[in-house]
Amino acid sequence: MHSGFLATAAALLLAACATTAPDDAGPPPTAASAVDAYHIGVDDMVQVSVWQNPDLGITAPVRPDGMISVPLIGDVQAGGRTPPEVAKDIQTRLAAYVLEPRVSVILTELRSHEYLSRVSITGAVTNPVSIPYRQGMTVLDAVLAAGGVTEFAAPDRSSLHRKSDTDVRSYSLRLDRILKQGDLSTNYKVAPGDVITVPERIL
Repeated sequence: MHSGFLATAAALLLAACATTAPDDAGPPPTAASAVDAYHIGVDDMVQVSVWQNPDLGITAPVRPDGMISVPLIGDVQAGGRTPPEVAKDIQTRLAAYVLEPRVSVILTELRSHEYLSRVSITGAVTNPVSIPYRQGMTVLDAVLAAGGVTEFAAPDRSSLHRKSDTDVRSYSLRLDRILKQGDLSTNYKVAPGDVITVPERIL
């Protein structure tokens, strides 16, 4: 099943950017904005943290009714809302029990939208794969999940392709420098739906 999503995601994005050269002007927009704007769905895995109150934190999937259960305050509507909206609701309700609570809500797995919640790695990698997105994931994380690059790869000509509402942008990746030199300047955070391509070197 995942191989089908990998092929579909790669084909759609690569077709859209076939005539677009990688953008070397700078890093892609922060992935955090895409995640913060994401509307949580049923079965997405949500992590709630309350500063200095670890006993009030939970990690749980969103139930079919769109709810998650939080200590002290009970059920909270998560489905159909963004992580900041859920965090604000929990924080407001916890204020009746905790002095000035500080709440964060993180999506650890996006399960409700199969295509949008995955990152695909294609080309000259050991195991081309489509993997579930998790918040904070980087290019290096994704490439390692694909088993790393092959001996035939041209890692410093790799690209990250990201679809927006209007187009697809491509960003150059220097994987060889990341893997061998520890140069993390292009080790960008990925976003749901990203495709990373690693070309083969020209013999």
